[in-house]
Amino acid sequence: MRELEVSKRIRSFDEVALGYNEEEAIAEAERCLQCKNPKCVEGCPVGINIPKFIRHIRNREYEEAIKTIKLANNLPAICGRVCPQENQCEGRCVLGIKGDPINIGGLERFVADLELSRGFEVPEKAPDTGRSVAIIGSGTAGLTAAGDLAKMGHNVVVFEALHEPGGVLTYGIPEFRLPKRIVKAEVGYIEKLGVKIETDVVVGKTLTIEDLFQEGFDSVFVGTGAGLPAFLNVPGENLCGIYSANEFLIRVNLMKAYKFPYESDTPIKVGSENVVIGGGNVAMDSARCALRLSQKNVTVLYRRTEKEMPARRDEVRRAREEGVNFRFLTQPVGFLGDDRGQVRKVECIRMRLGEPDRSGRPRPIPIEGSNFYVDADAVVVAIGQRPNPMIPKTTPKIKVDERRGTIIVNPETLETSFKGVFAGGDIVTGAATVISAMGAGKKAARSIHKSLVK
Repeated sequence: MRELEVSKRIRSFDEVALGYNEEEAIAEAERCLQCKNPKCVEGCPVGINIPKFIRHIRNREYEEAIKTIKLANNLPAICGRVCPQENQCEGRCVLGIKGDPINIGGLERFVADLELSRGFEVPEKAPDTGRSVAIIGSGTAGLTAAGDLAKMGHNVVVFEALHEPGGVLTYGIPEFRLPKRIVKAEVGYIEKLGVKIETDVVVGKTLTIEDLFQEGFDSVFVGTGAGLPAFLNVPGENLCGIYSANEFLIRVNLMKAYKFPYESDTPIKVGSENVVIGGGNVAMDSARCALRLSQKNVTVLYRRTEKEMPARRDEVRRAREEGVNFRFLTQPVGFLGDDRGQVRKVECIRMRLGEPDRSGRPRPIPIEGSNFYVDADAVVVAIGQRPNPMIPKTTPKIKVDERRGTIIVNPETLETSFKGVFAGGDIVTGAATVISAMGAGKKAARSIHKSLVK
């Protein structure tokens, strides 16, 4: 797939992956073997009929292709860009055994973008059931559940804490990876299905789940994600110039700090030596944003080797192409500042790999006496996130895994210990992928529908 030139990438927030044109999409679709027992479908968390939509592309039947996708996925232009297909559908493609798998994500994006350019065709909905469902959170899980429930004939209202819908799609993923016009367009499709979205409503503070039932909602879905940042808890972490990835990316994406002071009131400080701590997609997003903002040195510190990094391979490749530096087997143990309280150095220790831990990856073990320092005048800590405890704290009927902070649900129905309240996505699993959250939203929608029409 074509990509923006590196020299242009690093001086803008323009989208990097440019997608297929029609000729390229058809050529890629023609590579598909149309397997009788397609493993790619088994690898898709929402069960898209992948061979069928690819066959429609090959035959230039683009309306049929997007209809096939949207039977399972309300947000195809988003998923085509940010889902980790290499670990899911594309990872199961038989062509990948000896060569390159079909670029399923690229083909999904092609027909989804084509639909965006031509306008949405809103499907017929089931007759009005007279039942109302409240969705808390407008991220992937919430939007998916909302769209499916609206198609089933229910009245759906989504409550979003921030001033724009989309959750992590809006505030967490940079413009160069997922343009906000794409998110707005697909949120617009959900609204065209009849879903109402109310922003600046913090459930757990502005109102409670009990309040929602008193207002007449018949069921509630909690899809508030995992937005509480994890920290290292090491000396000096409160110095100026140290951000959580959550704050850093919200400032960049939602508040458009990269346009400060001309089109944005929100500043963000980067320096000549920028350090990002972590090895996931959020760390790659943070590093690539810092590079664009500073045009200076950006270094990623990761405690394992590149092989163990959870980030997508393409995102690591793009970060390296753009000039991001990597230091592996490196664990920060503290921060040093100047007399004004500004961070200046990261104290690190070298690591070695031991036996596998609970994640299945080798456990990083400190090498005694190997401490060293990395210069830094801006640091982003991107080592993971936990669910915000606000809703569980204000809703004691909802049981929570105290260690992980996640909501406990019936795995078959996703209903919580509070009857009529369902939950799914990162609030249940911990931080995961867009497509897994979508799968949870679809599963919850089916369970809610079943509970309301029985």
